[in-house]
Amino acid sequence: MTDFSTIHQPVLLDECVDLVAPALQQPGSIVVDCTLGLAGHACAFLKAAPRARLIGIDRDREALGMATQRMRQEGLDARFTPVHAAFDEFDRVLHDLGIHRVHAVFMDLGLSSLQIDETDRGFSYSHDAPLDMRMDITQDLTAQQVLAQYSEHDLAYIFKTYGEERFARQIAHAIVDERTATPFETSGQLNRLVDRVVPKAHRPAGNPAKRVFQALRIEVNGELDKLAHTLPQAANHLAVGGRLVVESYHSLEDKTVKSFMRYGLESDAPAGLPVIPDDAKPFFTALTRGAVKADEQQIADNPRSASVRLRAVELTRPIPDRWVERFDRMRREGVGRNRRSGHQQHGQHHDHGTHGTRRG
Repeated sequence: MTDFSTIHQPVLLDECVDLVAPALQQPGSIVVDCTLGLAGHACAFLKAAPRARLIGIDRDREALGMATQRMRQEGLDARFTPVHAAFDEFDRVLHDLGIHRVHAVFMDLGLSSLQIDETDRGFSYSHDAPLDMRMDITQDLTAQQVLAQYSEHDLAYIFKTYGEERFARQIAHAIVDERTATPFETSGQLNRLVDRVVPKAHRPAGNPAKRVFQALRIEVNGELDKLAHTLPQAANHLAVGGRLVVESYHSLEDKTVKSFMRYGLESDAPAGLPVIPDDAKPFFTALTRGAVKADEQQIADNPRSASVRLRAVELTRPIPDRWVERFDRMRREGVGRNRRSGHQQHGQHHDHGTHGTRRG
C-alpha cells in the first residue's frame, strides 16, 4: 500500500477545503478538480463533503493512476470519476459525462509534486535529464525543440515574460550561438550555459537557471493560454452558489485568475447611472480578501508553498446571457496555439493544459 503522505504535501489544504466544501453539502453535489495530481486536495474535499462526488481531471496518466489508487485506499472511489484530459477540455469532459452544472471547480496550477520529483523528463534543474518537460508525453512539442527551433527573439521573450529573467536576451543569444554546433539535449547542458551567462553578482537566490526552466515548462505546455481558456468554461458550468477556487504560483497565472474573476465582481453598467440595473450587477462574490498566501509555518513545512496565491469566488446569481456568450468566445479563441511561436500542438486530446504546482 502506497503511503501518499510521504510523496507530497497539498498546499493550503485546510484553506482550500474551507472554501470548496460549503458548496458541496447537498446530495449529488459535484466538484471538478481540474488538476488532480496525487489527489491530496481531492480526497480532502470528499471527506469534508460526504454527499458529493468528484470528477478528477489530469493529463498525466501516471498521476491519474496513482490518484485512482489513492481513492481506493481511502474508500472514496465510489464517488470519484477519473478523466484523462487537459483541463482546457473542461466543456468536453462534462459533455461526455452528461453533466451541465457543477457546484465547485478547483484548480492548483503549475507542476505536480510527482513531476517535480521525477528525474527523467527534465523538469528540474537539479537532475541531468533529457530536456522534455511535457506534462503529457503524447504531445509533440518538447523543450529540446523549443531550444533548437525558436528564434533568438522568441526565446528572449519566453525567458523574460514567463520566467521574469533579467538576462533573457543574453541567455537567448548564447543558446542560438551554441546550438548549431551542440544541440541542447539535457538539463545539465542548459544549466551550465545559464551559469556561464548570468553574472554572479546579479543572481537571485538559488539556482540561476530556475527562471529559464520555469519559462520553458510554461511554453512547452502552453500553460497560461490554457488557463485563460479554461476559466470561462468553468464559470459557465457553475450552478448558482457554486464556487471557483484557484491556487496560482506564478505572477502571470495569478494576474490571469484575478483579471477573470474581476469580470463578475464588478458592475458592467455604464458609468454615471443613478441606479444599477439588476442585470448589470456583479454575479460573483469574493470569498477571499485579495489572495491568500502561505504563512511562515506552512512555508517552513513545505517550501514549495512560498509563492502560492489562493483566490476564490462564489456565483451568486445566474451569469447574464451576454457574459455567457462572451465567456464562450474566450474559450474558443486560440485554443491549442502557442502565441509566441505559432506552433500548433497536434492531436485532439494531446494539446493538454496545465498541472498544479506543488499539487496534492
